[in-house]
Amino acid sequence: MHRPVLLVLALAAAALPMARLPAQEDVTVTPGVFRRYGDRVARIQVVEAGSGAKVVVGSGFFIGDDGRLVTNYHVVADLVHHPDRYRAELGEGTAPGDTASILAIDVVHDLAILQAEPRPRPHFTLGPTPVRQGDRLYALGHPRDLGLSIVEGTYNGLLKHTLYPKLHFTGSLNPGMSGGPTITSDGQVVGINVSTAGNQVSFLVPVERAVALAARVAAPGYHPPARLLDDVAEQIRAYQDAYLETLFSDSTKTVDLGPFRVPTEPAPFFRCWGHVPPETDLPYEEAEHSCSTDDEVYIAEGQQSGVVDLSYELVTTRKLGASRFYSLYTNMFTNDNTPGGEEEHVTSWRCATRNVRAGATPLRVVACVRAYRKLAGLYDGVIKAAVLGRRDAGLVATLTLSGVSFANVERLTTRFLERFSWH
Repeated sequence: MHRPVLLVLALAAAALPMARLPAQEDVTVTPGVFRRYGDRVARIQVVEAGSGAKVVVGSGFFIGDDGRLVTNYHVVADLVHHPDRYRAELGEGTAPGDTASILAIDVVHDLAILQAEPRPRPHFTLGPTPVRQGDRLYALGHPRDLGLSIVEGTYNGLLKHTLYPKLHFTGSLNPGMSGGPTITSDGQVVGINVSTAGNQVSFLVPVERAVALAARVAAPGYHPPARLLDDVAEQIRAYQDAYLETLFSDSTKTVDLGPFRVPTEPAPFFRCWGHVPPETDLPYEEAEHSCSTDDEVYIAEGQQSGVVDLSYELVTTRKLGASRFYSLYTNMFTNDNTPGGEEEHVTSWRCATRNVRAGATPLRVVACVRAYRKLAGLYDGVIKAAVLGRRDAGLVATLTLSGVSFANVERLTTRFLERFSWH
């Protein structure tokens, strides 16, 4: 009677190691990825030419024996803006004292290709890499200058609220890993580490963008731009033309806020939120509505472009008299919410205020612009409008644009205000 029980127990015990095999294999994958592909990743530091002091530490990875490697534009942005003051050096996995120059940039997608000394070395081969949501990926880089590290994570698809695609990587990227590769277990590059929102919410530039930039560099007759900042300006001008083309078109959605009907979700890649504060003892009520995107183009420390923000502040009252309501409404409208900026990058704001009529809707509008000092033909703009004509309700709308032509500031302002109405 006892033999069958013993036999069953023996069979169960024999099966236990087999049941553990998948877990054991999983444990060995990450060290194997690190050993096989870690020597293809370089530490990149940008140093001040005179003192040799480090100002930026990031990562990059080799894509051929010709010494070319991929990194983020923001890792080498200081070198783009001040080529006489800084130089780029490579470390760990490269020869001591190895330096690199910039061959090409893609400022919109935050990529750069550098040129180091041509010689045989381990490298990745770029190409399309099919992945599915939930696939395991491995990010390599130099977090906080602590040495080459590997981070496990998962692929979670493309971000939906961007004009140009970014990949959502569920893993802990940290400063210093920017420009490093995120790869599959067999060494296929899926994306380039670019940024993080914390709590294992990180973002990658799709590898296809690096493929396109590498192809441009490899094209016959290619030469690096004589002045990289001119290339930055040209790329952003082309980007903002495409970005703004469809904003506030005839198909733009509208939202009713109190007695007003206004445009919302200027394009499908925007996200919009509404907020109504809890009831208070104040003699008026407020509500907010705002829209923005996840797009942002890094130009330099303290200067971003490609941002479009739209916000509304509604105030209504049944208790305030006309004069007190007018005072409250005026304070809302005159509150200065123009973005700050460094004098090195932008001029001071210049503003003009006037009364206009959008169809049957009277508006008080202030339009402010400032120019980019280093990037010719580009401006930031803030347009604020207050709807006039009511003693018990008011709406202040603010449209913020960055890195756009003056013509686009004018065009977007007109399109935006034309879509205001009563309902």
